[in-house]
Amino acid sequence: MSSHTHNYPKLHNAAWPGIVGKGAPDSEPIIALDTLLRLTANARAGDQKFDGIDLFITAPHFPIDADAGEVRRMSDHIASFGLKVGSFVAPIWGGAGGGSAMGSADDRARFLTQVRKACAIGQQMREIGIRPTGGIRVDSSTGVGDWDRDPIGGTKLIAETFREAGKIAQDHGEIIVAEGEICWGGMHSWRENVKLLEMVGMPGVVGYQADMAHSMLFVLGANAEQDRLLPANFDWSDKAALDGAYKQVADALRPWTLDFHVAQNDGTTFGSGDHEKTGRHCQIDDPNGRLDVVKHAGYWLRDGDTLTKRMRHICWDGCMFPNAVMEQQDTWNKILAAMVAVRDAHGWTE
Repeated sequence: MSSHTHNYPKLHNAAWPGIVGKGAPDSEPIIALDTLLRLTANARAGDQKFDGIDLFITAPHFPIDADAGEVRRMSDHIASFGLKVGSFVAPIWGGAGGGSAMGSADDRARFLTQVRKACAIGQQMREIGIRPTGGIRVDSSTGVGDWDRDPIGGTKLIAETFREAGKIAQDHGEIIVAEGEICWGGMHSWRENVKLLEMVGMPGVVGYQADMAHSMLFVLGANAEQDRLLPANFDWSDKAALDGAYKQVADALRPWTLDFHVAQNDGTTFGSGDHEKTGRHCQIDDPNGRLDVVKHAGYWLRDGDTLTKRMRHICWDGCMFPNAVMEQQDTWNKILAAMVAVRDAHGWTE
């Protein structure tokens, strides 16, 4: 008999850590989707399993130009592992076929074309029945330096692009979830994220994807000194100060949050491959991890003491780990155990 009573939110793993920071000449090779599906399906925490996986819609995992037959075959293939599908990462960056959300008309058109293709795949997977939840993940696809040259004009252009993406999503029964990170211009601080989403003005359609680790970096003001909430010489042993600052970030962005990533980080930044430096994910049991994962997840999944129940599934996110770590089954068993603990504390039963 299981001691875990909650069955929502559903627990998903992410496929993109097999691609992000991988595949470049000076990086480790990309981890095959089938390897990640197998590790996800085989993970166990007592009698608990992962319910699904979130996907990066790009080759070699899942080409953005996949036709209806390929989408059907991929759906059947993932289903054979006993998994559902959740949110998608759309390849909206210039090097992946997209363009900057605050770039030229051509850049922005390419960005929106990638969103449209991802939405079409998402809609088909919903109709097949393998994708009951999830959004289309985007970011501004521009660096902070470029945004800094014209912050007001840049945010206005990003908002216009995101608004068009929202209209495309609505046409396909989808939602857009924009993931703020310190490396994305106009999304590099908690205040700028709120400002951007308010300017888009499509609540429930264009919202925030909260990664616990990336969102925590906002309290340190990396790339946005004016929005720093903790001092430069912050003593990490002051748990109450971290809690207060992190809660301020979550309180500001929670009303916009439509998708949620459980994660851990050590308060430093890191990048590999062609990924600009951003928050360093660390392993769930890393002694240098700065987050109390279960407690801080509650800042996003609860409004005060009340469960929001807005996220029908939550996903683990941990990018840029060595392949030797990611290809060990025990890594995913530990992650799943942490996800179960989050659901035990902040979940519900249907």
